[in-house]
Parts: sequence; C-alpha cells; structure tokens
Amino acid sequence: MFQYQFMQNALVASLIIGILSPGIGIFLVLRRQAMIGDTLSHASLAGVTLGLLTGHNPVLTAFLFTAVSGALIEYLRLTFRRYSELILAVVLALGVGTAITVISSGQLSVNAEQFLFGSILTVSRLDLYIIIGLAVISFLMLGFLYNQLIYITYDADAAKIAGVRVRLINYAFSVLVASVISMMIRIVGVMVIGSMLTLPVAAAMQLGKGFRKTLFWSVIFSLIELILGLILSFYLNIAPGGFTALLAVAVLLIVMAVMRVQTALARYRARSTP
Repeated sequence: MFQYQFMQNALVASLIIGILSPGIGIFLVLRRQAMIGDTLSHASLAGVTLGLLTGHNPVLTAFLFTAVSGALIEYLRLTFRRYSELILAVVLALGVGTAITVISSGQLSVNAEQFLFGSILTVSRLDLYIIIGLAVISFLMLGFLYNQLIYITYDADAAKIAGVRVRLINYAFSVLVASVISMMIRIVGVMVIGSMLTLPVAAAMQLGKGFRKTLFWSVIFSLIELILGLILSFYLNIAPGGFTALLAVAVLLIVMAVMRVQTALARYRARSTP
C-alpha cells in the first residue's frame, strides 16, 4: 500500500495534521469557539474554488481565504459584541456563497467534490511541500504564542490587564487555524474538518487530566483516527474524510464508555470496602 507515491504523501500529511490539529483544536474547545473552526472550514471551500478557477494551488488559496475570513471574524467582534453568532453567519455566507457561485458558473475544469469529502489520491508532491511549509510556520507560531494563548484562554480580561496584546494574539491565532484547515482539506475534506479539530480533544477531555495531558491524548487520538482512516479508506475504496469522522465519533464514545465503567467500578469498590 505505501509503495504508492500518493499514499506516502497522504501518510506524511496525516502525521503532520494529526499532531498539529489538536494543538489548535484544544484552544478552540476551551475558548468555546468550536463553531468558529467549523465556519472557517466551510469558508475554506471558497478559497479552494477560487484557486481552481484561477489556476493556483487550492491548498494555498484556501489558506489565504481562510486567514482573511478569520481576521474578519476578529474585526467584526467590535461591531457585534452582543451577538457573536451573527459574525459566524456573515463569514459562512461569504465563504459558502462564493464557493457555490464559482462552482455553479461552470468555469471549473476540476471537480470540486474531492475537496468536500477528501481524497488520498489528490495529495501531490507540491501539496505536500506546501503542507510541510505551513506546518513549520504553524509549529513556530504555536510555540511562540503558547503561553499567551493559555493565558487568554483561561482569562482574557486578566491577560489584557497583564499587558498581553489579546487582539493581536487572536488575529495570529486566526492565521494558525487557517493554516491547519488548509492542510486538512486534501485528506479529510471541507465537510468534516471542524469535527477533526474538536472530537479528539473532546475524547481526551473525558480522561479528566490537566491541560498538557489532555493535549497529549488529543494528539494520540487524532493520529489513530487519521492513520486508521487513511489505511481503511484505501482498502474499502471510500473517501477518507467521512470515515475518519466516524472513527473520531467511535473513539469518543469508547472513551466515554470506558470512563463510565471505571467510575462505576470505583464506586462499587468504595461501597464494598468495610
């Protein structure tokens, strides 16, 4: 299976995504911004279609459009302070409206469906180089902003008083989210990117550990889901995106079940102890 070039490309991309996406997703979940990730993932389809229309690499144009959309969300927070959900509706309308308009124009020479559901056949060597480049930049940014992001995540007001440039950090974080989303498009597809950012984190949170251990287990779950989804989708001849999302849901349910059994056993032993 891995003697094929496209599978090697897809495997490397999956390993990068599996490590990086929980690093972004955990902040989205803890900041209660999971829907922002979902909104930006759908908005990325506009970047893909614009890239296909203009003859540029769709991964790169998806990153650019998603980064602009993320910055727009941060900018609109000033206008819609009380109605933050309206911001997501505006950006979603912009992204999806652009994508549908371009697709329905009949000007695309490539079928955009593969970007909706993911395809291991479409990860070219150029895409892999772009993904690696974005990953290097993202890891450096995440490492540089790590402490500030934790501070803002748990208490944004206190961080602002302490001198942290909260608004600037939020803009930078939007670029990070855009980078990860654009990397995931080829493998998992636009439709399930949001779930892959958050479900591994949700599973890890069931373990009741601290921040670092939750991040560690999020990465483990993410890698398991992506690599297993990649391998099984190859043999089953199905799109990896939807199947990987199902695996993520299955892992979450299994972890929840195991934790409930452990809790029940602990209570039983506590009652049985004289």
